[in-house]
Amino acid sequence: MSELEVFMAAVEDGNFSAAGRRLDLTPSAVSKLVARLEDSLNVRLFHRGARKLTPTEAGQVLYDEGQDIFAALRSAENAVKTCSGEVSGTLRVHSMVTFAKYQLAPVIGDFLAAYPKLRVEFHLSNEPVDFVEQRIDVSIQGGPLPDSSLVARRLLDSPWIICAAPAYLDRHGTPQTPEDLARHNCINFSHRTHWNAWPLMDKGEARTVAARGNVGANQGDMLLQLARQGLGLVRLAEFHVGEDLRSGRLVPVMTSYQPPAEPLYLVYQSRKHLAPRVQAFLAFMGERFTTAAAQRGRPARS
Repeated sequence: MSELEVFMAAVEDGNFSAAGRRLDLTPSAVSKLVARLEDSLNVRLFHRGARKLTPTEAGQVLYDEGQDIFAALRSAENAVKTCSGEVSGTLRVHSMVTFAKYQLAPVIGDFLAAYPKLRVEFHLSNEPVDFVEQRIDVSIQGGPLPDSSLVARRLLDSPWIICAAPAYLDRHGTPQTPEDLARHNCINFSHRTHWNAWPLMDKGEARTVAARGNVGANQGDMLLQLARQGLGLVRLAEFHVGEDLRSGRLVPVMTSYQPPAEPLYLVYQSRKHLAPRVQAFLAFMGERFTTAAAQRGRPARS
């Protein structure tokens, strides 16, 4: 490692003298360490010019790999320091509005009670989040995730249920097949989203139905209220409509065509250098929602 550190400094500084000044070594000591590394690897690492060192192809490969090695070392050191850190400061959590209202709000008091020096700020939106600009620590997201350098940890699986108020079904009948949906008023999101195409499983095959109706909204709670008033069919996450289904205010339909549950993820920027507040929140959410899924008899992860 000491030879590699000297070699890295020589590449970055362009000569043995500058590398020696950085590392508090003489130029001859730097030269000897680099030569020893070349002998051990049996390769030439530098083209030695009159005034400047230039890495050979093998030298450039070693330098690139060396950067990863030293980054891993720094990460290990920071991880040890982080483990002993205090859970404090401000945790900024981005979430879908309905998940925050129906799932986070009931449990966040327990989290704050466990970490009294912590403050939590919720940023609620169904729109994509900019982690850097909005200074978000953790985002809770559903549906397909864009390819990115972000880390996504699966939190739970939530079915989306097509349902309606009993009064609506009394007036218009209960749909039995995907084709029946075209004859029903389907309450949907007014903005462009993958949730507007209703997926179904038909004889083992996945298909989608374009759900259309005469009323919509850009927020799930409004769709829920419209469905409660008997204005049409609605498709919302189970965590959103669960109480209405259990109370009978809404009735599930098309259950034999129910597609697989949609995963929800805890998304954050990097596995490296996680602040204690982020580690604490990830652990709390994983434990709380794994327990909740087990109590419902459904796995939280696949």
